[in-house]
Amino acid sequence: MAFWNRKRTEIRAEPEVNLKESDPDTAAALIRSMLGGDDMTKEKALEIPSVCECIDYIAGTVASLPIRLYQRKDDRVREVSDDWRVRLLNQDTGDTLTARQFWRSILRDYYLGKGGYAYIHMENGMVRSLHYVEENRISFQTNNDPIFKDYNILCNGRSYYPFEWFKLLRNTPDGMRGKSIVEQNGCQLSVGYYTLKYENSLVKKGGNKKGFLQSTKHLSTDAMKALRSAFHKLYSTNEENVVVLNDGITFKESSNTSVEMQLEENKKLNDSEIRKVFGLDGDEKTRLRTIINLLSDIECSLNRDLLREDEKKDRYFSFDTKELTRGNIKDRFEAYSIALKSNFLQVDEVRRMEDWEPLGIDWVTLGLDSVLFDPKTKQIYTPNTNQTATMAGRQMMKGGDENEGRTES
Repeated sequence: MAFWNRKRTEIRAEPEVNLKESDPDTAAALIRSMLGGDDMTKEKALEIPSVCECIDYIAGTVASLPIRLYQRKDDRVREVSDDWRVRLLNQDTGDTLTARQFWRSILRDYYLGKGGYAYIHMENGMVRSLHYVEENRISFQTNNDPIFKDYNILCNGRSYYPFEWFKLLRNTPDGMRGKSIVEQNGCQLSVGYYTLKYENSLVKKGGNKKGFLQSTKHLSTDAMKALRSAFHKLYSTNEENVVVLNDGITFKESSNTSVEMQLEENKKLNDSEIRKVFGLDGDEKTRLRTIINLLSDIECSLNRDLLREDEKKDRYFSFDTKELTRGNIKDRFEAYSIALKSNFLQVDEVRRMEDWEPLGIDWVTLGLDSVLFDPKTKQIYTPNTNQTATMAGRQMMKGGDENEGRTES
């Protein structure tokens, strides 16, 4: 039975409040709102400086790397530089966004939303433009089959096939939508968010502590109103206000100061934990590994969504990571040098690793002092003396004289 004849359940991006709603995300959000619980959102997460810093660093790094299209033919790799899709991904998307703005928007939704989505505009079977769409404008219509998963994408009242969209999804279980850090690490983000809000509240109130008044005698209505007005003015402005307490009235503190709460230390710890969420809490190698893993995910999505079926067998998109590793190019080339001198890599193999066209050099460099052993034929060849010997067990027979039976121990 064709997929389009299967029964589908529509999943809206902004579902109505309904206790019978089948979407678990909606039910969870509804329960949180009924219980008065906190709900971390993308907008709140973007108010946290360390979140913005991490996203800007990752998105800026990815957007600065050129994307190449390569073709593999007869064990050779060549760059396809005249393809229109390369221009769309690197310069002008054909939409109102530039390529750099496109990738920044895609990656922001990748980390903070259900994924990065862009409509692929086709004309005569060719990709003509890429149109970024905010993830909250996307919803799905699925067949609800846990094995043969399939779906349609709904946007602006229209239904689209999945292959009409570029999709970059984080930790996706179904290929439709991913799981954001807001969903997976909401508790950690809430700590950072409310720490920031608390600090903001302290600044607005001039650092005054919260507390309550205790009186040994009954206060009149006018006296209570005067005290409320004085304390309201004290906490609502940064002016040098003074509250005078009558005899028998004392102020009891009910909160700690920022110093007592070790607010500065907690902020540093929260920033470190948030950077761990993004994989950026570490040395340069750790951050580089995080970027490389993300680039691999993007390349897989590009190959799936922007290549025709007949192109997928020999073409692929790849980021030019030379810009990313420009600071480590010396280390990389030194590693190639060791590999070439040790004869476990050939020149053309190194060139393929750098996505350079091979030169047709299929031999390795050998020194005259080398001794070569072929494990299949058990033969040993010494280039310096141009002699061949055969190894049989622990005995070695010199080549060049079949009648000589002398052995060496």
